Amino acid sequence: MKPHVICHMVSSIDGRILNSRWRPASSGTGDLFERLHDELEGDAWLIGRTTGAEFSKGTAYPAYIGPRLAREPWIAKRDADAYGVVLDAHGRICWGRSDIGGDPIVVVMTENVSDAHLVGLRGEGISYFFAGTDAIDLPRAFAFLHSELGVERLLVEGGGGANGACLRAGLVDEISLVIYPTVDGAQGAPSVFDSRKEDAGVRAPVSEMSLVSSQVLDGGAVWLRYRLENRKA
Repeated sequence: MKPHVICHMVSSIDGRILNSRWRPASSGTGDLFERLHDELEGDAWLIGRTTGAEFSKGTAYPAYIGPRLAREPWIAKRDADAYGVVLDAHGRICWGRSDIGGDPIVVVMTENVSDAHLVGLRGEGISYFFAGTDAIDLPRAFAFLHSELGVERLLVEGGGGANGACLRAGLVDEISLVIYPTVDGAQGAPSVFDSRKEDAGVRAPVSEMSLVSSQVLDGGAVWLRYRLENRKA
């Protein structure tokens, strides 16, 4: 079992998500993303390493000398109203905090992270668990969130690499996309769904999309919600 997964994003009309490049430059989404995030009522939200690093306040965790730590889940807080889940396969983010906006951080990693990183996470009261040896197994991670943390409704909120990986894994049940009246118009910015070069030929197993709702918002933005059907592996 896995949560119901909604990919929730705001983009320019050409599908770009780096709003510092959007034109008109004076345009801004304000609290639009957060307001709709709240309306979607997720039990948890998920971001990738690059987006997660933007919330980091730390620099480095101290060296660790001691016995090897078991690669087992370590959950600092259960029964939270919502969790902030971050995919950090190799343990690159030093947090300097234990929550984002009041939501406890839960880090998803692979077993090849260092013991020093695990000790650092524990010292900051950050939950973590493992989903793979060298690369994150997304279905396994989502199953853990459902079975161990009770997540029924998960909002996948970028960046494009994390969104794309979830889409290609056939895990996205719904897309919530706000198209903002701006354009990027050039190469180099991330899109709503992206991939690494090695995944460029991998197609998402989406077999059907149906429009659930559409709504014109203040400022000319349009909120689209689609239900997805994915082919079974």
